[in-house]
Parts: sequence; structure tokens; C-alpha cells
Amino acid sequence: MLYSTHRTMIWTIVLLFCGLLVLYLIASTRSRLKNEPPLDKGLIPWLGHALEFGKDAAKFLTRMKKKHGDIFTVRVAGFYVTVLMDPNSYDAVLQDTVSLDFSRYAQVLMQRIFSVRLPGYDPATQRTWMGKHFEREGLTHLNTMMYLNIYTLLSSPEILQNSQDWKKEGLFSFCYRLLFRAGYLTLFGKEHSNNSGEVTTVYREFRKFDNLLAKIARSTLKSGEKKTAGEVREQLWDLLSMQTAEESDSWQQSYRRFLQEEGADEETQRRAMLLQLWTTQCNAGPAAFWFLGFLLTNPDAMNAVMREITSFSLPAGTQQRLPLDKLQATPVFDSALSETLRLTAAATISREVLQDKTLYMADGREYRLRRGDRVCIFPFLSPQMDPEIHQDPEKFKYDRFLNADGTEKTDFYRRGRMLKYYTMPWGAGKNVCVGRHFAVSTIKQFVFMVLTCLDLELCDPNMPMPPVNASRYGFGMLQPDGDLDIRYRLKTQSPACWWSGASTESDYAL
Repeated sequence: MLYSTHRTMIWTIVLLFCGLLVLYLIASTRSRLKNEPPLDKGLIPWLGHALEFGKDAAKFLTRMKKKHGDIFTVRVAGFYVTVLMDPNSYDAVLQDTVSLDFSRYAQVLMQRIFSVRLPGYDPATQRTWMGKHFEREGLTHLNTMMYLNIYTLLSSPEILQNSQDWKKEGLFSFCYRLLFRAGYLTLFGKEHSNNSGEVTTVYREFRKFDNLLAKIARSTLKSGEKKTAGEVREQLWDLLSMQTAEESDSWQQSYRRFLQEEGADEETQRRAMLLQLWTTQCNAGPAAFWFLGFLLTNPDAMNAVMREITSFSLPAGTQQRLPLDKLQATPVFDSALSETLRLTAAATISREVLQDKTLYMADGREYRLRRGDRVCIFPFLSPQMDPEIHQDPEKFKYDRFLNADGTEKTDFYRRGRMLKYYTMPWGAGKNVCVGRHFAVSTIKQFVFMVLTCLDLELCDPNMPMPPVNASRYGFGMLQPDGDLDIRYRLKTQSPACWWSGASTESDYAL
């Protein structure tokens, strides 16, 4: 009996080994067919280039581009991903909704990261709902609430305990916590509320989750991290369900009604709030950090922006507000912000190939894409960091998007062709970020108020910007690996009266 059991175990192991060997051979025998992009499978079976891709996607894809050119296919954790790096050819991917699909991979990531599956998920329907809030009258209303919340936070005792004393803090921490609080109160909290304890708890748990997000998405969490991620996720679900905004026309209540109409049960609604919390709050704080950081470490840029801001000065002694619609007429400010986003916005645009497709490149080349593969565009490398498009792309040049006459510069070229896409911080095509106008407005409001209300300087004038956290490539705005120590205090002659008189929603519209 013992001998028979032992023999059975041996045969089980042999069969398992043979099965794994067959799977390995199947996964390793793919070869490049005629008219397909260059194929680079990597040395590790099944994994392929997954480890290198996850560690530093920008570095890996730069190496692949030098080796293969503007288009190539790589194996990543069992999937074959075709990467396209010619901006003039992007519309062949962005405009195709028949052969290429956005929603399937999005649902995979929603399930993996946020443990939520939305019933009947339809990106077009969700974009229509979002447009009601992030466009036209809805956008004006959100801008109003965001402006009031930023102003309340910047004028709170926490920031201005003693107007004469310098307060020290890391710039990333300063920007992220304040803009998270303002954004949370605008979309998830009670309007005009400033419950510091509530928001602090949500922010603390959110940062724990955000720090693990890249590993969650790539399924590379260690055992201890998996436990932490699960606990933080549960904590945030509870916090967000407890703090439902009471106003019937609030953004949060509107989103709940939308989910109910789409057939989502109570638990799905509860979990979806974390998805929206991260989507709406993960970018503004880091973007403001990079913007202020580049200004602080580039005196010429700071001086140019401040000259433009002070041109709005009101006569001495007046109590009238500064009309905030003037923030739309800030070409220097806008160029510096666009340059910041060019250097630090690093999301990927991915599509699943639903059926065999021929991809027509702008230069006349044709490539066959296989059903079941994925197509990826990484705008951070091209166009944003492409030296053929932007001279010295690694340098911050506040006037890169300005013409000599001070107007916005939009004519950029690559290989003799004028580009439609020369920077893509918000994506493009039918899946361009619906909330981009709200995000830009938020960043401009915050940076404008910080520069006009506070004396802000580096603790060490020679301190350089920290490097980026390379693991964040592919997940929206990059985050720093470290921080930039600053000190700040209320300006001796603060122009706070510029916005103190605003009273209507149109006063805040940007």
C-alpha cells in the first residue's frame, strides 16, 4: 500500500512537470511573423521583461526603443505588449474602437487594485456622468468649492500659527496633504466643512494605500504588504462609507445614484468610493509639488512667474478682490505648468487587441497586431521626453511653451512633420481625462495662493530636486524619491484681500 502511494506521488510529480514543460514550450515558441513588429521575449520564460519593466519602465522602454525603433513587441508576465512610440501614428490606436478595447484591461486593474467589479461597466456612460460635474456649470461649482477649501486650509492656524515665524516642512508633504484635504472636502466631505481629524485619518490611510499601489497593480506585494494592503483597503472603505456627504446634489451622492442606476449593490458602491478617491486625488498634490519645486530651484522661472502674478496688483489700500478669471490670461504661468506636466506626467495608454489588426504608421509602414495582445503608448518618452521634439528634454524650461511674442507655442515637429501630440499629460482621444480642466484649475489656484500669500523658500538654497520614484511610471503623475525641505510664513504684506471679497460662483470660474 505504501509502495503504491509512493508510486502515485511520483507519477503526479512527473505529470505536473510535463504539464509545466508544455506550458513553457507554448509560451516560449512564439516567433515573429511577416509584417509583425520586432519581437523581444527576454530571457526569463513567461516573465520575459516583467521585472525590468516594473522596476523602471522609462529606462527599459528607452533601451528597447534604441534597439528596435518606434514600434516593438515585448513579453511581460505572459502577455505580449506592442509598444508604439511614434506620436504621428498614435491616432491609429487612439481612434480605433473596433479592433482595440480600453475597458477590459481597465476592469482587470479595478479588480486587482480596488477589489471592485462594476456591473455592466461602460466607459462611455461613466464619461457622460462625469461630464455633468467636470464641465460647464458643474465645473464652475466644483472650482468654487475647491477654491474656498484651499483658502480655508491655507489661512488655518495649522499653517499660520504665528505669522512671523518660519515653519519647516517637506514640500511634497505640504502640497499633497493640503490638496488632498481640499479635494476630499470638495468631493467627499460636507461642503464648507473643515473637520481636520476626519480628513487627517483618511489622508493617512490613503497614503499607505497609494505607496503600495504600484505593487498591487503589478501583483508583486510581499506577504506582509498584502496584509497591510487588505487592511488599509478595508479601513478606507469604512471611512468613506461613514463620511457620505449629506447634500443631495453633492458629487459623492451623485456618484452613488449613478452606481445604483447601473445596478451596483451597496457593497459595490462602498468599494467604488475608494476607486474614485484615488482617481480624483492622486495627481493634484504631486503636480503642485513638482511645479513649486521647479520654480524654487529655477530662480529665473520663479521671477518670471512672479512678475506675471504681480502684474495683477490692485491699487494700494483697495479691498476689492482680484478677478480670478484673470488666471486664464497667464501665458508664463501656463507655460511653466505645461513644462512641469511634460516632465512628470507618466501614465500609459493601453488597449487590448480584440481581432487581428493592421496598424498603419504615419510614414507608410504597416504592422500586423495579433488578437489577444496588448498595445501600449507611453507619452512620457515620446513625445514628452523625445529630444527630436523637445531640445534638452530633461531640463526644466519655463518658457518652452511660449512664442517670442508671449503667446502659447503649439508648433512642434518630429522628422519634419508637425505634431498633433507634443505633450500628453491628460491622455488623448476618446479616453482623454474628463477631469483635466478641474485638475488644472485646482493646481493653478493652489500655486497662485501659495505664491501670493506665503513667503516660501528652500531650507538649503543649493538643494536640487529629488529624483523620481521609478516604480511610479505608468500611474499618472510621478512622485519623488525623497522630498524638498522648505520653510514658509505669511507674507508681511499679504495680498489676501485679492480673493477675500469673492462671493459668487462666477468669481471662481477658471
